[in-house]
This record gives sequence, C-alpha cells and structure tokens, in this order.
Amino acid sequence: MAPEAIREGATPPRGPTRLHADPAPAKSPLMAKTNAKPAPRRSRAPAASPKARRSAARAAPSAPKIGIVSLGCPKALVDSERIITRLRAEGYELSPDYKGADAVIVNTCGFLNSAKEESLAAIGEALAENGRVIVTGCLGVEKDRILGQHPGVLAVTGPHQYEAVMEAVHAAVPPLHDPFVDLVPPEGLRLTPRHYAYLKISEGCNNRCSFCIIPDLRGKLASRPAASVMTEAERLVKAGVKELLVISQDTSAYGLDLKYAESPWKGQPLKARFTELTAALGDLGAWVRLHYVYPYPHVDEILPLMAEGKILPYLDIPLQHASPSVLKAMRRPAHQEKTLQRLHAWRRSVPDLAIRSTFIVGFPGETERDFETLLEFVGEARMARVGCFKYEPVDGAAANELPGAVPEEVKEERWHRFMSAQQKVSASIMAARVGREIDVLIDEVDDEGAIGRSQWDAPEIDGSVFLNGDDGLKPGDMVRARIVHADEYDLWGERL
Repeated sequence: MAPEAIREGATPPRGPTRLHADPAPAKSPLMAKTNAKPAPRRSRAPAASPKARRSAARAAPSAPKIGIVSLGCPKALVDSERIITRLRAEGYELSPDYKGADAVIVNTCGFLNSAKEESLAAIGEALAENGRVIVTGCLGVEKDRILGQHPGVLAVTGPHQYEAVMEAVHAAVPPLHDPFVDLVPPEGLRLTPRHYAYLKISEGCNNRCSFCIIPDLRGKLASRPAASVMTEAERLVKAGVKELLVISQDTSAYGLDLKYAESPWKGQPLKARFTELTAALGDLGAWVRLHYVYPYPHVDEILPLMAEGKILPYLDIPLQHASPSVLKAMRRPAHQEKTLQRLHAWRRSVPDLAIRSTFIVGFPGETERDFETLLEFVGEARMARVGCFKYEPVDGAAANELPGAVPEEVKEERWHRFMSAQQKVSASIMAARVGREIDVLIDEVDDEGAIGRSQWDAPEIDGSVFLNGDDGLKPGDMVRARIVHADEYDLWGERL
C-alpha cells in the first residue's frame, strides 16, 4: 500500500478533524425539466395560513442528526461516503458541528503510528465536545487500545463494516419512524466536490510488504463484481461527475480473487478484470484516472485505451524504492531494470503519459549506496509527480524486526537530497508543457481567477493549473487553455 502525498515533499494527508455537513442536493433531471417549462395552471389551492404552518412545524418531529469526522486516505473517504449515504437514506441529517449532533462517528486511520495518535486525539475531541461517539475505520481493529484510552465511546467497529456502524447508530439514536424523509440521490452522498468522485473497486490486499499492515486491517483482496462497479460509476456520471478516480489497495490485481468472474452489464457479460473494467469505464464519457497500479505485465493492455483518449494518460504506481536489497527487505518486486524498461515502453506508446509514484527513504538497512541507486532511478525514470516519505515504524509490521535502523538525521538529509533531485526532473517536465493547449477541469474559482487541473494532475496530491483573472467559470467546468508559464509543480494558462 502506498502512502498518499499531497505533492512532492508533503507529509501524508490526514482528514481534518471537522464534521462534514450535508452537501447541497443536486437538481434531478425531473426537477430541471419541470423548472425549465412549468405547466400552465387553471386553479390554485389556497395556501396555509402562517399560524397553520407554525403548528405543522411544531408537530413535525425533527430528524436525528449525526456528525462524522473522516480521517485518512481516499479509500477511507469512500467508506465515510457510504456511511453517510446509508444515514441519509434512513432519514438522518448530518450535523456540521459537535453541538448540534445527537452522536458523532469518527472514521479512523490506523496505518502509521502518527495517524493512530491523530485518530485517538480526534476521538477524544469528539467525546469532549459531544460525548456520544461511535468509532469505525482502520484503527477499529485495535478495539482494546481505543477503549483503554477512551472507555466512554459507544461502539467500535473495524474498516468497511457498514452494517455494524448502522447498528451502533440505531442503538444510540433511533431513526424516525417516518417514510417521508428527504430522498438520497441515486449516486449517494459524497464528501468530494460534485464534479469528481473516488470509485473503490476492491477492498484488502494480498501483498505482504514488510512495512505495511493493510492486509491485517482490511483483509485479503475482495473485489467487487464488475457490474456493481459500473452501476455506481454510471450513476455518478449521470449525476454530473466529470472525473472518476479509481482506487483500491492494489488496483491492477482487481478480480483475481473472483477468478475474473463475469457479471451482466448492458446486456453483455463483463469480466471482473482490470483491463475489461477500465475499458468499460472509458466508455462513460468522464475522465478516468487510475491510482495504486502495480506494474504487472497486463497493465500494458490499457495503454491503447490511453492512446485512444478513453482514459487519462496517468498512472499512480507505488514503487517505494529502487535498490534491489531494500526492495527485497520491503518484500517488494526487486526488478528495477524491468520497471524502467516498462516505463520507457509505455512512453513510446503514450508520449503524454504521466507517472506518479511514492518512495520511502531511511528504510531499515538502507545504505548510502542504496540511496544513490534510488536517486539514479529517479533521474532516469523521469516521473511527473513523486511523493517521498521518511520511514516510520508501524505497530505490527514485520519491518520493525529488521536490523540497521537509519538515524533520523540521516533520513532527513536523504529526504532533502531526494526532493532536490526530483524537483529538477519535475521542473524540466513542466517547462516542456509551456505553449501547449490542454483541457482544464475547474476545481475552484476565487477573486484572482479559476484554479483547475490537467489530465496529469489528481486532486489534492498533484499540481494545479491557474487561470488568473478568469472568473467567469464555476467548479466542474471543462475549458481549453494555452499554457504560458510553469514552475516545478504548477502551470499557468490562458483560456482559449
């Protein structure tokens, strides 16, 4: 599992300790049609008097409110989205603050020790501010630790245990017995902006990397049927999503546990296999961006889809290191020569291909020569986006038993050298894009103009495209722009 980075040199992202409020409801096609041309009326029922309306308001029971704090990676964010979808479907409202909530759900992260401490702190804050707290997520597997520090929590569940979370909510705050509640849109409720969404295609992982405990937290690979994934993806696109970010622990292993079983989609059988699923997603008309793809040989099969423009020329590949000895200690594939050959072959097929990856410096036993091998690899691989992390022990990981711990000051020094080397590569790649005309997906508009992303940039972890002075846009717009300036991370453009 690759820790996510916001951009080169960033610390691993953690969800803010804040409660998420209800997103504004999307306008349905029926509502849009009705508003576009209202039917003529011949008569009108008399409106209720103000007194009658006040009486009705007093009589109507208020929906119970649940707060949710979502920590960790995009995969945990998808879990939170599924939980809030279930909550809203059952008539619960989401509270934007602790005081207004009848109970608070804290979706925790349990990958790094620092993330565990942050999760425990978030639980403590929720208890202090609200007092009625349900804990779920990756740290939930350490129930005794949570209860030892916070015995007042109402319930503790593990990752992707949606039914258990809902049972705990029902026990703490029973739902209203009223079928006439606000309807949840078909695509569910999400914590991301309306124009992009994460699409989780599987849970768990079959890899046994020595620095990772994801298989212990989330179990072995468990893929979703292809038709289930496509149904969710189609609903998202119909709701206005312009970009689908495909995620899992090991995306290119998708379907292995199902033996690539077929499921019916649009009247045809669709295999639960990485290549077939990616091709089907590419037919939906949205940007499709692939994350956490291991460079298995069958990944070559999706390059034609990129060349045809069906999916974005972007691959997030968690390589972690380049030294054979370090990769062996990490229990990772130790064939950096083959990896370089594959990257070069991919670029011959798709010259615009952007590779994002993450690396760890200071892994136990890493020598200066190992680190120099990594620097050489980075220079030759010429990856567009790279995140680097200083090794941090994880409770329960096999790497804790490895000899040769690297001093913290050495980790720090190597991290700076790594970032300096990658910045030169990134600056060169970005400079080559000046003068090009590209599509830009707008994420934000402020007083200075619009901020968007190119096909080479994933939200929050990569760079931005700034259209200064262009305020006539809104989030979700797709525009064409000419690039006029670049630095190591970002681009500046002019709308055409």
